[in-house]
Amino acid sequence: MATNIPANLKYTKEHEWTLIEGDTITVGITDFAQSALGDIVFVEVPDVGSDLKLGSTFGVVESIKSVSDLYAPVSGEVIAKNSDVEGSPEKINSDAYGSWLIKVKMKDLSEIDKLMTAEQYQEFCNTSH
Repeated sequence: MATNIPANLKYTKEHEWTLIEGDTITVGITDFAQSALGDIVFVEVPDVGSDLKLGSTFGVVESIKSVSDLYAPVSGEVIAKNSDVEGSPEKINSDAYGSWLIKVKMKDLSEIDKLMTAEQYQEFCNTSH
């Protein structure tokens, strides 16, 4: 059961969290996801300037148990990436919500309407896993 789900964030069915600030969205993986993955040993995210399309893969997270794709919660241009997390991916295990992966300047603000609230994500985690 997912218990650490901050109310100020929005979520995807692929277990990414998002922080929306104007037309910029910060993306990371949820505490639920990092817990399911186990010890994270590698993270790869796109470079600044890369274009993302809603639902497309934009990177990978590798743990000692598996490799998981990361999916774009919105379309847009990567305007920042967290090199600290790429260099020390284990930070995601200790602070999933403080260890963002990328920041994206959104092309279509209406895409955020497809994201789940904390309450919806809690229900999704409870019923699908």
